[in-house]
Amino acid sequence: MLFRTAALRLLPAALLLLSACSESNKKTETATSGKEETMATTADAIDSTKSPVAASGKAAATTPRPNRLTAPDTAYAQDVALFLGGLQPSQHSDLSALAATPAWQAFAKDQDKSWDKYRATHTTRMTQWANTELDSVHASSPTIFYPFSGPDFLNVVTMFPTSQTYVLMGLEPVGSIPARASLENPKLLPAVKTSLWSVLNFSFFRTNDMAVDLKSVELDGALPLMMLFAARTGNQITAIRPVQLDAAGQLQAAPNDTTQTPDPKSIPGVEMKLRGPDGQPKTVYYFSADLSDWKLTSKSAPLEFVRHLGPLTTYVKSATYLMHKSYFNKVRRTVLRRSRYILQDDSGIAMKYFQKGAWQFDYYGTYRRPINLFAKQYQPELTAAYHDSIHPPKPLPFGTGYNWRQTDSNLMLAKRQVPLAD
Repeated sequence: MLFRTAALRLLPAALLLLSACSESNKKTETATSGKEETMATTADAIDSTKSPVAASGKAAATTPRPNRLTAPDTAYAQDVALFLGGLQPSQHSDLSALAATPAWQAFAKDQDKSWDKYRATHTTRMTQWANTELDSVHASSPTIFYPFSGPDFLNVVTMFPTSQTYVLMGLEPVGSIPARASLENPKLLPAVKTSLWSVLNFSFFRTNDMAVDLKSVELDGALPLMMLFAARTGNQITAIRPVQLDAAGQLQAAPNDTTQTPDPKSIPGVEMKLRGPDGQPKTVYYFSADLSDWKLTSKSAPLEFVRHLGPLTTYVKSATYLMHKSYFNKVRRTVLRRSRYILQDDSGIAMKYFQKGAWQFDYYGTYRRPINLFAKQYQPELTAAYHDSIHPPKPLPFGTGYNWRQTDSNLMLAKRQVPLAD
């Protein structure tokens, strides 16, 4: 992507790490090649700039964790989601006093302004586009798989609002519902604001900074932001429970006793039940899982779970081009074998991996080349497709992915033309 000035060229690289950016690690690098790009090396290579509202000061004292996990009070969980989203908790909520403070009132006003802008530039346009271009996809997409997602429930539910089940996976810890003490931390609201800054302005997270900002106020993983996104998209939380996948990929309740050593082959997760704006139930799963081949060799549960979900629609964005690479073959192969539809930007599965004659493609927006950080992932095949005069690409009325400007963004919808593989 070419920019008019050097400063503009540097901006996306400075903002680049979506939660998806955390799907490999130094062990993966050792198991493959010292020169191969992994999540850890990518994260180290990018010194993300702080947003203008970055929190400062020392981290808050750590609150001792309970020895037993219990299902949270549903009303409290919903009120926490509203509180974090800058929305008024319920009338008789224990958080009403906190929501009456000047700090929260200012935060809520600022968040309303940010979300109004986001709706105008993204949500409204995405919804209108999806209603037209994904109409038939919506009708046959009860389950959405979103690998390398991190806590990004926001984009997937906007693209697929009528689906019943969403399966998100990323390296971020699962996290928990924040306790009252964490919500009273004066650094909490600035940290939340900081973490949302890039996703509301550029449609992706800056993972490293997000992790530091939220950990400093004891928001310990993906769940708090997923709750916030649920509230801001008009969904009501009806239940949350900690879950895990056993070695065979079977879903089970997480052990109550947190002092118990977990099965080394289990995968931690969370199940969030929602009631959508239309009153229909939804289930959202998030699993903290490394999807590199090296890790899946010893911990295959994530893909075993996905294989038993039935036909999928897969969504991929801002995924650091991991499925372009040889050492993410297992997850790429699963997506290609089990998906009826794949909606992705160019950071998803490289064109060369789609079996010829097995897929029909619709292209949207503009494809020139990846940003400089991922220049090696340029796809001549995609350039040719975007310059096909007989089947030209369709307009994309919103920005998405690393090339976040509307005039530079791309999406591709792949529709399966042959039966699903076993």
